[in-house]
Amino acid sequence: MTLRSMLFVPGDSPAKMAKALLCTADALILDLEDSVVFAHKAQARACVHECLDRHATARPAQLWVRINPRSSMDYSEDLAAILPAHLDGIVLPKADSAQDFIQLCEDISLIQEQQGLARAAIPILPIATETPISIFRLDTYAKAGSQLAGLTWGAEDLSAAIGAVTCRDETGAFTPLYQIARGLCLAAAAAAGVAAIDTVYPNFKDEAGLRAYCANGRRDGFSGMMAIHPCQIDIINQAFTPSESELELARRVVAVFEANPHTGTVQLDGRMLDAPHLKQARRLLSTKREHKYAD
Repeated sequence: MTLRSMLFVPGDSPAKMAKALLCTADALILDLEDSVVFAHKAQARACVHECLDRHATARPAQLWVRINPRSSMDYSEDLAAILPAHLDGIVLPKADSAQDFIQLCEDISLIQEQQGLARAAIPILPIATETPISIFRLDTYAKAGSQLAGLTWGAEDLSAAIGAVTCRDETGAFTPLYQIARGLCLAAAAAAGVAAIDTVYPNFKDEAGLRAYCANGRRDGFSGMMAIHPCQIDIINQAFTPSESELELARRVVAVFEANPHTGTVQLDGRMLDAPHLKQARRLLSTKREHKYAD
């Protein structure tokens, strides 16, 4: 299933998790990292495990968990707590390269063996641009492995690591470094053949700004987006779901190529179309088939 919307939920708040389960997000990211203070880490692990167990068989959304970084003292405890439960995927923060993803896969297998769990290949979504060195290593994901569910990016942690005052200019747009990080993440996901998930839009009260940001993300090639508040979800889902007019055009593009199987270039509505247009049309129709199971 294509994930249009992935909502972060603090892992130490059962009330917020319960509320989030009522929204229309394709996936919830139960967070053990940045939204949980150090003193509450153990409590968060217990709450997340309980939520995963309670919704093991019937859940309105996929349930993912953002663990703490591999460099943290909480990393192994996070894995030990969540792997016995039924989860749909893991979000890996502050990944320097695909090596962090590969090591996580190995650590999962080791803990599953130690705990006597069934060996299961758990999908992993790295946040691939949160450290300065990660910008130079995005190409390493191209052949990372089948557990790579997608790539996403983040600006705030990168900004903090670099020492920038902010990652945005006076208009709210990302400054050049973060535009580069976003673009390279998008290209790296395409090279790896996985989904590109856009980063969060922090101002959850700015509906117009969110709509514009979503439109830009979909235009550029992202298939979904992360969110920080339930009120953002319907806007995100709508933005990343093809409209009926788009689908109709895609069907017509496919049809005109099928009617002319021996030519590489065709004409439709006064436009010349070739193989890339056919590829885009087929991808759009395939995405819609996946979305119908999420709605």
